[in-house]
Amino acid sequence: MKFLHTMVRISDIDQSIDFYCNKLGLEERRRKEVPAGRFTLIFLAAPGDQGGELELTYNWDPEPYGEGRNFGHLAYEVDDIYELCERLAAQGVTINRPPRDGRMAFIRSPDNISIELLQKGGALPPREPWASMPNTGHW
Repeated sequence: MKFLHTMVRISDIDQSIDFYCNKLGLEERRRKEVPAGRFTLIFLAAPGDQGGELELTYNWDPEPYGEGRNFGHLAYEVDDIYELCERLAAQGVTINRPPRDGRMAFIRSPDNISIELLQKGGALPPREPWASMPNTGHW
């Protein structure tokens, strides 16, 4: 078996592309419009990653998705968790669990999908202001 992708439903293509590509740094690999089914599929991946993809599914007929806590989360390994969280916070991204321990953080997409960020190669030493920040939500 080989992992292919994780699918999340989105409510706004432009807002989601801005978050996943412009802010988080993923790249769009391909897009498929399916008029018969009234949906669009957008496949994203981390630069250079030949592994699994993130499939964004946009249904043309609006419907509320709620918080989707039963979905769980997406997880990405990152080179510098502090630098990435600082950059994301400066762009207005919600950080539900700051990287207090230098190892793990959780952020939230525009559609309230939890995304876990894990420090590559083990935890970095605790660093302010992150070490003393409280959680701002659920992960």
